[in-house]
Amino acid sequence: MQFEVLAWSRTRKQFAVMTVDVLLSLLATWMAFSLRLDTPNIPTQLQLRVYLLAPLLAIPVFVRFGLYRAIFRYTGQAALIATAKAVALYGALLSVLLLWAQWTMVPRSLGILQPLIFLILVGASRAFARFWLAGLDFAGDHADTKRLLIFGAGTAGVQTAVAMAVSRQFKLVGFVDDDPVKVGRSINGVMVSAAAQVHQRVLEEGITDILLAMPSASRQRRLAIIQSLNSLPVHVRTLPSMADLATGRVTVQDFRELDIEDLLGREPVPPQPELLARDLAGKVVLVTGAGGSIGSELCRSIVLQRPFQLLLLDHNEFGLYLIHQELEALSRAQALGVVLVPLLGSVVHADRMRSVCMDYRPSTIYHAAAYKHVPLVEDNAGEGVLNNVFGTWNVAQAALASGAQRFVLVSTDKAVRPTNVMGASKRMAELVLQALAAQPGSTCFSMVRFGNVLGSSGSVVPLFRQQLASGGPLTVTHADVTRYFMTIPEAAQLVLQAGAMGQGGDVFVLDMGEPVRIVDLARRMVQLSGLTVREAAHPEGDISIEITGLRPGEKLFEELLIGDNPEPTAHPRIMKAQEACLPWPVLDVHLQALRAAALANDDTALRTVLAQCVPGFPAPGLA
Repeated sequence: MQFEVLAWSRTRKQFAVMTVDVLLSLLATWMAFSLRLDTPNIPTQLQLRVYLLAPLLAIPVFVRFGLYRAIFRYTGQAALIATAKAVALYGALLSVLLLWAQWTMVPRSLGILQPLIFLILVGASRAFARFWLAGLDFAGDHADTKRLLIFGAGTAGVQTAVAMAVSRQFKLVGFVDDDPVKVGRSINGVMVSAAAQVHQRVLEEGITDILLAMPSASRQRRLAIIQSLNSLPVHVRTLPSMADLATGRVTVQDFRELDIEDLLGREPVPPQPELLARDLAGKVVLVTGAGGSIGSELCRSIVLQRPFQLLLLDHNEFGLYLIHQELEALSRAQALGVVLVPLLGSVVHADRMRSVCMDYRPSTIYHAAAYKHVPLVEDNAGEGVLNNVFGTWNVAQAALASGAQRFVLVSTDKAVRPTNVMGASKRMAELVLQALAAQPGSTCFSMVRFGNVLGSSGSVVPLFRQQLASGGPLTVTHADVTRYFMTIPEAAQLVLQAGAMGQGGDVFVLDMGEPVRIVDLARRMVQLSGLTVREAAHPEGDISIEITGLRPGEKLFEELLIGDNPEPTAHPRIMKAQEACLPWPVLDVHLQALRAAALANDDTALRTVLAQCVPGFPAPGLA
């Protein structure tokens, strides 16, 4: 029957609700007369006028307050407040008319009693419609549903329960909350338990899924909860952040899988606005590699600082198109007034870089264009060097020629004692900028070095998720391999702030927190997907973890510093490294030899030059 009603046209639904309200107004009038006169009312001729007046007043008022535009199965507190206001106005009008008319056998108190009864009846009808149409039996059992615990009995948790009941994809078994005031109570007939009871409830009640409905909880608290659920055979999901929830109603489609950032347990440090805006507001800014994961996030952060002009440079046409369209929409929506210029081109083309810089005269340049996939660059060493080393040199020379004020290189922790060509090429790019910074010139060169960025191309998290979806195995190169992780927005904002602190030749290092063992990450992702790890001790498990062996040039762990004793800066998460560099005349000789080797695709000669310049990189035959 519910589905038949839901299929009615909007006009038919509105007419049906108006008809019900007319009947309720008549019923409220009869009840008011009966209560006031202390006998079942058989209306007189004058009393019939009140029966007629009640709906004639109520319906126009309800229409004016928009009560017939509401979707009853989604109505909440706002709709009830609107109903109360409408009935209050209706009651005031009714009282005034009854006082003015002074009809015989019509008590003046009817103007108060009838609206009160009418409000109760209308409110009850709306509540009944909501429960009946939406099927809001929170604990009701339906076929083919999963059994769910919601961790968090606050507003987000209750709203989620409402949306979940409408979808009927889950059976809500209970809430869990840390607040002792809520524990032991019920919400719409569903009990709230303490966090200490989760393990018992999961095992005894067959819980299959747990939803973290705590969008405002600290990351440390979320991590503690997630770690406490590691051993349970449940699928753990989470709601979006509070900022995301603020834009609309919670739905089951808002449930998302846990990301690595949910497992890091480290709160991001808020950016310092004065550092963010220092080299951006009102300036012409150039971002190379603007279509990439880091470059695009840099652009998103930069455009919010309202530069005069933002130049987006990339050789990937589709990536450049996407970020340009996104930023255009963002600029229009927030009335930023930023001039966005998409520029196709590769940093290996020196003439194109010089032309861009001379034509637009950027004051600040963020150089994020790079080949960064370790195995691919290892197999294509010449192209990797031409792009990462000489592309950086080309843009740096163009910056000098055009009088740019600042040049910031986005570097990597793989540049520290590298065992692969990608890391060595990024250290060579750093050496180029350090040597140029020591030469006379108006451009301030600096570098920002950090580790793995979540969600970037080549990140392990999307790979693991894809492998989980296909039934495994999850592939890890070594049981002891560890990596630093940081979110893309956090990394981009720290790059902008570090660049603003540069004084020339600085190598900034971002505090990445504690490194994460990749095999532990794989194990956690399996367990938090409601699955078990298949291993020797548990051969009946769902997903296996396979050790594939280190790839060419891959390290067990990454470092952020070459030397020791980094200097603190004005930002608590940014350090300044003390690292030696080569003077330009010496480096220039090596660069000429490196360019010749790269163009000739002479792998041995290329690696020999890198070994001579980059500490830790093995010479050919020693790798």
